[in-house]
Amino acid sequence: MKIIMFFPLLLLVCSVSADQTETEVQQSNTQDINAVLRELTASLAVQNERITVLQRENEEQAATLESQKTELQSQKTEIDELKQELQVKQVAFSVSLLGQGRGDTGPYDANTTLIFKRVVTNIGNAYNPHTGIFTAPVRGVYHFELHMFGYGDIQTGGVLFKNRKLICIAYEAPTSGRVSASNGASLLLEVGDQVSVLLHANTRIHDNHNHHTTFSGHLIFTM
Repeated sequence: MKIIMFFPLLLLVCSVSADQTETEVQQSNTQDINAVLRELTASLAVQNERITVLQRENEEQAATLESQKTELQSQKTEIDELKQELQVKQVAFSVSLLGQGRGDTGPYDANTTLIFKRVVTNIGNAYNPHTGIFTAPVRGVYHFELHMFGYGDIQTGGVLFKNRKLICIAYEAPTSGRVSASNGASLLLEVGDQVSVLLHANTRIHDNHNHHTTFSGHLIFTM
């Protein structure tokens, strides 16, 4: 009888012990999971903080790059303006009447604008070889010279004009042979002022491959 009663009690004890072990295992697993979750949460928070810092740094770097880009663009614009201003201040030209061959020009009944076709130098492109007119690109003092070549018994004369106003004349009245007449002037010009050489009425000039008849000018300084 005692042996029979012992086995149910043993079974009960074993059952309770198994339940306790399972509970302890579940609690341990739960604790482990919670610990892992806490670690993950902490790690996620750290990662989020790092991401936030990196985003802030990227934004700052982007702002810095944009500022540098704007500054570089401003510097480029300033350099371009300085280059353009420097180019405007570089003005000089020298031209002769005929490009090739030889020939006479004139006489005409009235003053006639001479078109110097052979361009030796035209820095700044202020001289127009199609019209014979120099147009001032910048306000300043310019110096101009004209040289007229003639021959025979016909007068030789060239007139320097500023905006159709007579400045000076290069003139000779030969009776025979060859003559050369020269003159020049320094002029204060405003932007857009025009300077040209006109063949004086009833005179004749000559040019050939030696380029005797010339017109030249250059900017001395700006104002």
